[in-house]
Amino acid sequence: MKIFTSNQIQEFDRYTIEHEPISSINLMERAARAITHAVMDEYDNRTPMVVFAGPGNNGGDALAVARLLTDNGYEVTVYLFNIHNHLSEECSANKQRLIEKKKCKSFTEITLNFDPPELNENSVVIDGLFGSGLGKPLAGGFASLVKYVNQSPCKVISIDIPSGLMCEDNTFNIRSNIIKADLTLTIQQKKLCMLLADNQIYLGRIKVLDIRLSAEYIDETDCQYHILEEKDLYAFLRHRPDFAHKGSMGNALLVAGSFGMAGAAIFSSQACLRSGAGKIITVTPRKNYEIMQIKVPEAILVLDKEETYFSEPVNSDHFDAMGIGPGLGTVEDTAIAFIAQIRRTNCPTVIDADGLNILANHRAWMQQLSPGTIFTPHPKEMDRLAGGISNGSFDRLQKALDMAEHLQAFIILKGHYSALCMPDGNVFFNPTGNSGMATAGSGDILTGIITALLARGYNQAEACKLGMYVHGLAGDLAVKEIGKESLVASDIIHYLPKAFQRLNN
Repeated sequence: MKIFTSNQIQEFDRYTIEHEPISSINLMERAARAITHAVMDEYDNRTPMVVFAGPGNNGGDALAVARLLTDNGYEVTVYLFNIHNHLSEECSANKQRLIEKKKCKSFTEITLNFDPPELNENSVVIDGLFGSGLGKPLAGGFASLVKYVNQSPCKVISIDIPSGLMCEDNTFNIRSNIIKADLTLTIQQKKLCMLLADNQIYLGRIKVLDIRLSAEYIDETDCQYHILEEKDLYAFLRHRPDFAHKGSMGNALLVAGSFGMAGAAIFSSQACLRSGAGKIITVTPRKNYEIMQIKVPEAILVLDKEETYFSEPVNSDHFDAMGIGPGLGTVEDTAIAFIAQIRRTNCPTVIDADGLNILANHRAWMQQLSPGTIFTPHPKEMDRLAGGISNGSFDRLQKALDMAEHLQAFIILKGHYSALCMPDGNVFFNPTGNSGMATAGSGDILTGIITALLARGYNQAEACKLGMYVHGLAGDLAVKEIGKESLVASDIIHYLPKAFQRLNN
């Protein structure tokens, strides 16, 4: 699924108008009907509605919704903000339609001073001040109105996007001047800002309303950002041949665990096995021997000479993929062994956890990484890799993109919508997963899954897409039976077979 920029969204509307064909005002009416039905699904006509409409097309949508709600017996109070004495053509037309209906409880056009209405816990505000075309932070009277709404006990429904929130980059936005919606009714598809963690407090629940914008435009228009869909995976999904044997299913190397962090080695090894690798070799310190033999008897162990940490690289000539970093520790001997292992390994490689922290402490070593290396950082690890704290989610995403292009690497920036940043500048967001997966060991499992997929013969892009999707899917399947609060990493591994089975079926 493609995610369009604010400029492309405007082109999307124009293309639909020209090629359906349909007039702009009738397309707005189509959108307004979809929004009205969604509002009516949430609140019956005993609920007082207060509509705040801006001077542009978002305001036109809001005025049309107000009219349709009155047709359905709702008590609607409307405020149209026209402080520059200029309305868009569609907004002006819907203003006239609303006035001619004469069904509103009251209609007020604000040109100078504004006396705000009382908003109580029974009120629902429909926010149609500004839409996805906003290019700068709100200020002045609009900022004051937003703060007034946010401080009130009312419920808020935002049309397309909460007013004050910009479609992509909110790095330098004024956060106190953004509407905090309880429900966002976004048109046709989610916007980039809706996938970023620090914007969630403004969005509430999100419903995507299909208003039948041009499918041809979607097919023909290139974009940088995408949301993975299950059907995207079918094109490259590999099915296990009937005459497969362990040698043909991939030989995976995992370098994981230090004393006290054996769980990281266990989880990554178990996930690797559950993701179809024919054989795995786990390199780990001697003190992890007994617990590894008990918990993962299917893994072949190579024990480091040191009792408690990884200290020397191993021969990697006969491996199809390597995962390195989970629970490894960052002592200097381990760091030196880590970069030595990286230098001598020619197969596709996944670097996670302490492997990333070692690189953050020795940033010049990143230039020694082979093109196609996969990184799986969480936000703090990404900040350390980039050399400083990011100014929000969009800034962090851009840093990951820049690094992926510079190193020709694949970077999975982990989160609720994990973002795969590709060497060619494209980004794929993963829609599966849930907050129950915010638990120790979850990232180690992702490393094991992707390492197994690489060993199976998937290329880096395929392994990353399938790996993060199936990782989240296993978590979603687990939550249906266990719930979010009690989910632990081993539950994700337990549901990996069901996740793969669903995809294969």
